[in-house]
Amino acid sequence: MKQLGALFLSLLLLATQAQAQSKAALEKQYQSWLVKTIWPQARSRGVSKNTFDLAFSGVTLNWELPDLVPPGSKAEVPQKQQQAEFGSPDRYFNRGSVDSATSVGRQMAEKYASTLDSVEKRTGVPGRIILAIWGRESGYGRVAIPHNTFQVLGTKAFMSARKDYFEDELIAALQIAQEGHVPSGAMRSSWAGALGQPQFMPSSFLQYAADGDGDGHADIWTSEADTIASIGAYLDQHGWVSGRDWGFEVTVPSSVSCALEGPDQGRSISRWEEIGIERVSGRPFPDHERRNEGYLLMPAGRNGPAFIVTPNFYVLKDYNMSDLYALFVGHVGDRIQYGVGDFSARWAAIDKLYRSDIAAMQRSLEKQGHDVGGVDGLPGFKTRRSIGRWQEANGQKATCFPEKGMGLQ
Repeated sequence: MKQLGALFLSLLLLATQAQAQSKAALEKQYQSWLVKTIWPQARSRGVSKNTFDLAFSGVTLNWELPDLVPPGSKAEVPQKQQQAEFGSPDRYFNRGSVDSATSVGRQMAEKYASTLDSVEKRTGVPGRIILAIWGRESGYGRVAIPHNTFQVLGTKAFMSARKDYFEDELIAALQIAQEGHVPSGAMRSSWAGALGQPQFMPSSFLQYAADGDGDGHADIWTSEADTIASIGAYLDQHGWVSGRDWGFEVTVPSSVSCALEGPDQGRSISRWEEIGIERVSGRPFPDHERRNEGYLLMPAGRNGPAFIVTPNFYVLKDYNMSDLYALFVGHVGDRIQYGVGDFSARWAAIDKLYRSDIAAMQRSLEKQGHDVGGVDGLPGFKTRRSIGRWQEANGQKATCFPEKGMGLQ
């Protein structure tokens, strides 16, 4: 037994040494890649050698980042992602997150009232919406932004499944440093390379970051005014319609198919009313909204709240491609300004499913001719309504949400 133990330790030591040697070789390859591949591109975009050298001074590969694909290895879907449990939508609206974003948001509404009012007049984006995004992205600047931007983007550009995308973002980050909006050493990001308090990717920064305090820079790391102005500019340039709301919670009678969900199945809000959809508050829709187009949103199918949303909801989705994200922002914004309570409808319990289960359903639906929006293991609106159409076609009660025992897996 002692001999076997010694043999195991020896093999472990050899494996550890081999891994260390492999990482050292890749580190050397990485430094060469920065000089031969990244520097010429940066120079062509106006980045100076001094800026480049400062950005990468002491920067090495970060092996702790997720989804890395070292050169020469094959990109695969991580097993932990395949086996990840799909979370119930109500987790996104946990008490702590909603209450904290609301209470701190009200404080920020008072503290930055003048800046918010100025940005709203310029862009048409309500201050409550800007605040809700700010709160969701960085806790109004209170959440630490932990990573060195150039280490994250450099690592991902050198060895990730989306190398080309991150290479472009790395060059954009170098341009930001060159323009002097913030010292390169202070350019902190998330593990995905998103920058500052509004969590802009570098390319988004170059397009939408705004100077809100008049100092000639767009400092989204330490300037609250610049952060507010930048979020407003982003939404404005993505098509925010001034004067329209984001949406309204509604009741959907059983006579109305949940498969009518989606931004490509819009109709005037007055027509939604005609088929039986009503606001939960008992109040009528505003007259100017009734004349305009709205869209049915049922993020948990028949298992949760339903909404009629406006084009502004999909502008919020441009910020983060998630129905629940956009819904959180709209809801928290309303709580900040209007003091509304929780949704009237409750999120019902859903079956325990894994993303691989949902992906299997999506593949089955695709084979039957349904457009599920891609096989990703997440039930977006195209998957939800495809499930509803399949349920209706097979004589089942349409819930428009994945369930165990549906016959699709």
